[in-house]
Parts: sequence; structure tokens; C-alpha cells
Amino acid sequence: MSNPTPIKDKAIVLAQITDSHLFSSRDGMHHGHNVFENLKKVLLSICHNPKIDYVVFTGDLTQDHSEQSYQNFADLVRECGVAIPIYYLAGNHDEPELLAKYFSAAPFSSDTCIEHPHWQIQLVDSKSATPAGYVSEQALAKLKTAIKQDKHQLVMMHHHPIDVGYFIDKHGLQNKADFWQAINDYDNIQTIACGHVHSAMQLSNESEPAKVTSVTNASNVINTPNATKITKAVTTQSTAVNQAVTLYTCPATSIQFDPSVDGVAALAKGPGYRIFNLSADGNLHTDVVYL
Repeated sequence: MSNPTPIKDKAIVLAQITDSHLFSSRDGMHHGHNVFENLKKVLLSICHNPKIDYVVFTGDLTQDHSEQSYQNFADLVRECGVAIPIYYLAGNHDEPELLAKYFSAAPFSSDTCIEHPHWQIQLVDSKSATPAGYVSEQALAKLKTAIKQDKHQLVMMHHHPIDVGYFIDKHGLQNKADFWQAINDYDNIQTIACGHVHSAMQLSNESEPAKVTSVTNASNVINTPNATKITKAVTTQSTAVNQAVTLYTCPATSIQFDPSVDGVAALAKGPGYRIFNLSADGNLHTDVVYL
């Protein structure tokens, strides 16, 4: 019989959810989709997967900017029985003060650096005064202070620091050069994950694809009933400062954008979320789940 994996060497499994765009009414419709019910489907799917250790919500909770929409999110988390921690970031639609008010008790956590024996997950604030993103000097300094050189890094944020090729780029990260200059100071940043674009993509900060040592099927990573799974396992490897960094974008729990339309339009597609599996040796696997 093989020896069990030591606790400190067990893989970390986290779910990224994003862009719920809730209304004060639970019946609120966003481009033909009941976004409250869509969020409920995602939360229940996560609850049914015992491998997931915690959730990171990367922003845009509200669509109508009502205080009730924050209450609806918090109430739904409890109604669905979510017991694992939920970390969170503000999106461009959100008010940080209201997030703090309604996410003040378990299972919510306001920590912005999630520590593990071999990994750190860094939550970077990109909210600005406009729909576009901006990572302030203070946020970049906080990130640099938090990063430990002897640990693998996953950076998570709301806005996308690489253009995706459709209308949302008008509201992307405005100070990309400052952001990438900070990121390129480190050779242990494996991956960046973001929301905001309402679609699941894999991009690179270089014109060529990010370096990978293997790409394999990983259909055994999750077991979610009634879900369509898009599965890709990517093993990344730190090589040198200024190496290619992979950006993974996350599907929304609300609607998925139609990239062929110059403005907000929804595809005929259900809600989704992304799962990351982080191994002690630095390998990173990711899956997208559509419901």
C-alpha cells in the first residue's frame, strides 16, 4: 500500500467565480438570463464537488448597484450551504464598502494573500473610478511585499491585463505597462486569472504561447453532475524573469459575452466557472465548467 500524501504536499483546488451581475430582485433578468438562478446553479455545483477547498470571487457582484443585490449574494451563499471559504475582490460595478459590509462573516474572508506551504494566491485590486481597470502604485507595492520568492504564485484580479479582441477591451486594464513591469520582476509567478470578460480564454503576455511542458486531459479532476466540461491541464515551469505568463479568463455566472457584437450581448450559453488545481511541485491544472 502506498503511503498517503502529506497534508502539506496535497494539491490545492480552488474555484474561481465572477461577474454575477445581480439585481435587487431575485427575478432580475440580464439580457434574457435570470442571473440569480444562474449563480445558484454555480454555487450548488461547487457544493457538490468535495475536492474544492475554497472559492475566489473576482468581482462585479451587482448590475443595478443596489444594496439589496449584495444581500442577495450573501443570502444565496448561505441558502446553498457553502461551507468552504470565499475570498473576494471588487469589480468595476462594485462598492468595496458594501462588499465588506455583507461579506463580513464566514464563509467570506477579506484576506488578499492566501498562504499555502508551496503556493501563494495573490488577490490584486484593479477597481478604478471608471469601468476600466487600474492597479494603483499602492496595490503594486502591496503585491511586491506579499510575494515570497520560495513559493509558486497565482495572481487573481478582476480586469484583464491582456486585450481579448472585442468591445470589453475599452474597459480593460489601463496601466498595463506598470502592471507587467511589476509582474516581470518575478520568475515564480505561474499564472494570472481574471474575470470581467465573460468568457473562458487562455492568453499569453507574449506573442508566442506561454511555455508549457505538457498538455494532457484531466477529466478526473472534477466530477460535476449535469455539467459540460472543457478540460485542459497545463504544466507550467518558471524559467527566467520576463518569461511568458499565462492569463486565464473566467466565464461569468451571469451571461457569456458574444464577441462578435460591439457591445453587451449574450450568447445562448449557461453560467460557468473555473477550477484551478495547484500541485506542490508547481504544476497548475485548470478546468472550465459550464452548466
